[in-house]
Amino acid sequence: MDFSLTDEQTSFREQVLRFARGEIVPRVREHDLAAEFDRESWKRLGDFGILGLHLPVEYGGSGADVVTCVVAGEALGQAGVDGGLTLSYGAHTFLCADTIFSHGTEEQKRKYVPKLASGGWIGCMGLTEPGAGSDVAALKTRADRRGAGYVLNGSKMFITNGSIADVAVIFAKTNPEGEHAGISAFIVERGTPGFSAGRNLHKMGVRTSVTSELIFEDCVVPRENLLGEEGAGFRIAMRTVEWDRCTLIAPFVGQMDFLIERCCRYAKQRHQFGRPIASFQAIKHKIADLKIFVEAARTLVYRIAWCKDQGRPVNHLEAAIAKLFVGDWSLQPANDAMVLHGGYGYCHEYDVERVFRDSRLAPIGGGTSDIQKMIISKIMEGE
Repeated sequence: MDFSLTDEQTSFREQVLRFARGEIVPRVREHDLAAEFDRESWKRLGDFGILGLHLPVEYGGSGADVVTCVVAGEALGQAGVDGGLTLSYGAHTFLCADTIFSHGTEEQKRKYVPKLASGGWIGCMGLTEPGAGSDVAALKTRADRRGAGYVLNGSKMFITNGSIADVAVIFAKTNPEGEHAGISAFIVERGTPGFSAGRNLHKMGVRTSVTSELIFEDCVVPRENLLGEEGAGFRIAMRTVEWDRCTLIAPFVGQMDFLIERCCRYAKQRHQFGRPIASFQAIKHKIADLKIFVEAARTLVYRIAWCKDQGRPVNHLEAAIAKLFVGDWSLQPANDAMVLHGGYGYCHEYDVERVFRDSRLAPIGGGTSDIQKMIISKIMEGE
C-alpha cells in the first residue's frame, strides 16, 4: 500500500495551490462577511477543471483518479479557500454530478454531466428532510406514479446549493411501506412546475455556501428522469458516502495545514516577555498537536481514496472512522489555533476565526459523529 503521490500529482497540487491563492483566496473575506455565493470564483473553479476533475473526458471532465481529487480538495483547503466554496464544490461534483454519471442512463449522462463538469450548471442533492436526517428510512417525500411519470410532494432541508441549483438529485418514497427499499432517486430541473426553493439559511460557518429548503408541490417528473431503478435510491445514496469520507472531507484536512502555516508565522512574529511566543513550550505543543492531527487525518482520507482507485470496496468501518476523526478532532486544533492568536484570533482579519467557524460543520454534515460511532460499534459487535 503506497500513498506517495506521483510526480504528476505533486505538480498538480502545486498548480492548485497557486491557482487558489492567486484567484480564489483574495475574494474569500468579502464574500464570507456578506454570506454570498461567489459566482466568479465558481466560474474560475470550472475553468480550471476542478468541478469535473474525476469525470471522463467524453463528458467534459479530466478523467482523474480519486487520489488526485483528494489532492485537489486538500490543496484548496491548504491555500485558504473558505469551507463554503469547497462545500458547494463537493455537493455539486460528488453528490450530484457523480450520482448522475454513476447511475444514469446514457441519455441522462449526456444531457446533464457535461453542463455540471464545466460549472455552467450548478447541482445539488436532496436527501435530508425536516424530520429525516440520519434516519433515511423516515423520508416523507412521496413520488407517486401518475401517467407517464411521477408526482413528487414533500420537502428537503439543509440542501447545499439548493436555491441556486439548476438540477437536483432528489430521493423520495415510491413505496411508503418499503422503508429503505421503497426509496427511489429522481433528476429534477430548476423551473419544473411545483419545484421551488425556500429562503437561504443564515449559518454560523461555510457562509459562502448557499443552504436552503427544497419544496415539492404536485411536482410532475417524467419517467425518464428516474435515476436507476425504482427502489434503488438508498443504495445510490449510500454510494455517495464513499465520496463524503474522502474527497468531501479533504478540504478540512487542508484547512489544518493552512492553520499550521498561520500559527507558525504568528508565533514567530508575536513577542511577549521579551521573546517570540514560538519559544514557549505551551505554544510549541499546540502547533505539534496540529501537525499530529493533520498527518493522522491525511492517512485515513488517502487510504479510502486509494481503495476506491484500486477497485476495492470501501470498508464502512474505515470510512466511519475517517469521518469521525476529521469531524470531531478537527475542532480542537481549530480552537487551539484561534486561542494561539489571542484577541486577533477572534477577529475576521486573521482568517483563523473563519476556519474555526467552518470547522463546526465537520461533525454534523454528511452523517453526524454520533451516527459514525453507531456504525463503528455495530460493525465491531458483528451486527
